[in-house]
Amino acid sequence: MMSQWQAPFRGDKPISATLTIPGSKSVTNRALVLAALAKTPSTLIRPLHSRDTELMIKALKALGVEISVASSESDATIQVNPKKLIGPAAIDVGNAGTVMRFLLPVAALAQGLIHFDGDPRSHERPVGPLIKALIDLGVSIEHGGRFALPLTINGSGEITGGAVEVDASNSSQFLSALLLSAPAMSNGLEVRHVGERLPSLPHIEMTINLLEAFGAEVSYKENLWKVTGSLTGKTMIIEPDLSNAAPFMAAVMVCGGELIIRDWPLKTNQPGDRLREIFTKMGATIDFVESGLRIKGNGVVHGVDIDLHDEGELTPVIAALAALADSPSNLTGIGHLRLHETDRLTALKTELELLGGKVTESPDSLLIEPRPLHSGIFHTYEDHRLATAGALLGLKVPGIEVENIETTRKTLPNFVELWSTLLR
Repeated sequence: MMSQWQAPFRGDKPISATLTIPGSKSVTNRALVLAALAKTPSTLIRPLHSRDTELMIKALKALGVEISVASSESDATIQVNPKKLIGPAAIDVGNAGTVMRFLLPVAALAQGLIHFDGDPRSHERPVGPLIKALIDLGVSIEHGGRFALPLTINGSGEITGGAVEVDASNSSQFLSALLLSAPAMSNGLEVRHVGERLPSLPHIEMTINLLEAFGAEVSYKENLWKVTGSLTGKTMIIEPDLSNAAPFMAAVMVCGGELIIRDWPLKTNQPGDRLREIFTKMGATIDFVESGLRIKGNGVVHGVDIDLHDEGELTPVIAALAALADSPSNLTGIGHLRLHETDRLTALKTELELLGGKVTESPDSLLIEPRPLHSGIFHTYEDHRLATAGALLGLKVPGIEVENIETTRKTLPNFVELWSTLLR
């Protein structure tokens, strides 16, 4: 039986706090891959230390990359010394999309047999289009005809590259995976997305910006990306994970008060940066101050009609916030979330309705009509973003117990400690 965490209840008592949000998982894991494929060493400053990044580091080490992690009073750092990639190796992806996808092409660049496996949910999460693209590039992959994990790559030590197609409509990570490894392919790579609308475009932009920061050349035209050049190691400061700021910002909106998020970047392509626009529409007052981003709330939350196709990871917290609003909300463009850590649309409908809410679920959207909520268990389905949504509800609804709050360790290992700091 999974543990249950009594979510702190706060009611209308205002919040006054300043928080530092740990580094971005998306940036950390992309930077780790690029550093491992570079020609010279790299130093990553203020990276995220979480289950997903630990799995990435362990996997790259298994392939022969030298990585050391150090902490000081001021900053944590990761030193990456690239080496020739070799097998045999066994890679545990956990339930980390970045690990199960980004490392498939990396493993194909290694010499030897590389076996991939992970949590039971990893066997259900889509990787088929990426597997097909790698096979089209000449990579030998044994997947038992399932086009899914578990699988074994028989790496030849190189990928020639050239041109390839991929349908990344279910996950932009298929495209990012190919782009990240493209500079290590002898002829570079030209990738064409074939399929419906790409989700999570900010994550594609993040991949491109990081490739360019490490020295690659990237061009784009009408669903066609071309990557040439090689990678050079660098020293990089990792931005705070803006998506992980969502529950803390939302807490100020439902309870009232003021919060400052330290070091919020003035310019970024993280999807979480759109929280400034979304939460303003929902009733917050948000501005930049000297130490970071300041958000003020008065305890009144407004419903919103919004397309979250490019920012799907924000949906669970926004849905919880919508359940506490003064009018209905319609969250659209989120059908691809059914393929994330869990089917997030069905999970949110189920859990909100178990607490007395009203949610209408369609293939691609959630219509949330606020109702008085009551105590109960908020199940998380081993999904870190469901867990933070449950914590948010508990601020305004007495007696909410969140199942398996420890799942937040996937991207925010000190969530409970930060939540306590927020509420002091």
